[in-house]
Amino acid sequence: MSKDTQIKDWDKMWTEFNKSLKSWMDSFESLQKANNEVQSKYNDVMAKAMKESSDKTLNQFTENWQKAMNQAGINAFKQFGENWQKVMNQSGMDQLKTYGDMMNKFAETWQKMWNK
Repeated sequence: MSKDTQIKDWDKMWTEFNKSLKSWMDSFESLQKANNEVQSKYNDVMAKAMKESSDKTLNQFTENWQKAMNQAGINAFKQFGENWQKVMNQSGMDQLKTYGDMMNKFAETWQKMWNK
């Protein structure tokens, strides 16, 4: 293999990696934005609930909110792992597929831990 071909192969792999990394960063930024929005809405709802609700209603809301957030968190980690694997499959970077597998295992562990 000539030196020029090796350089072109490296450039192609580096471009694919950067493209995948950009996709991952976009997904991560979206997750952070959604997290901030959820936290803000939660704060708004809790402030209103504290002013206008009974203790029983407030406790019920808090319990339901925790269940919903646990389920949403589990789904978010699963989706992140699946998206990561799609990105890696598209780019052909086999050595990074392991990371996607690890993320799926993390999501499974997270689900087991919070479903107890």
